[in-house]
Amino acid sequence: MNLEEYKSAFLVTILCLILVASFPTVSMVVPFPKGSERFSELWVLGPNHMAEDYPFNITIRKQYSVFIGIGNQMGSSTYYIVYVKFRNQIQPLPDTSSSEPSSLPPLYEFRAFVADDDTWETPVIFNILEVSRVRNSRLVRSMSINNVVFSVDSSSYWDSERSGFYYQLFFELWLYNTTSQSLQFHNRFVGIWLNVTDS
Repeated sequence: MNLEEYKSAFLVTILCLILVASFPTVSMVVPFPKGSERFSELWVLGPNHMAEDYPFNITIRKQYSVFIGIGNQMGSSTYYIVYVKFRNQIQPLPDTSSSEPSSLPPLYEFRAFVADDDTWETPVIFNILEVSRVRNSRLVRSMSINNVVFSVDSSSYWDSERSGFYYQLFFELWLYNTTSQSLQFHNRFVGIWLNVTDS
């Protein structure tokens, strides 16, 4: 190699190092095509559209509200269903390791068609309508979600560690799979805990 070839190799190496070092800054300015990662978001917010002040200590027949939302990053418009379910502290949640939904029946559902890179949100208004008290258990007999009444008949036993009778209102995300032409659990769920001790 002569001196000119060494200079050329040295310059090419320096230019490559500069490009690699400047990539994080360049990627903030220059739009690159979206990657292949596709996902959806599911969230629940408190009554003030914040991740706080969730209903917790429940009073019979008092209305409570939260907001449920979906974010679509699937690369195309997607048809979603959010199933609303209610459980005591020992009933099954979805199993995200095996992508299995909870075996509990849905009480209510929301359907939404969400464009790619867009969000959807709606209020969920609920109240516990009837509770039976039997020694160390509480039986939630009925509740309403967005003014539709459901028979629940779910018992919770005294939790001595947390001093209460606990239930969970949770939301499962499903989507329409265009390949299989069927609804499938999208392996996402969120929920809030409810204490019915003083109800």
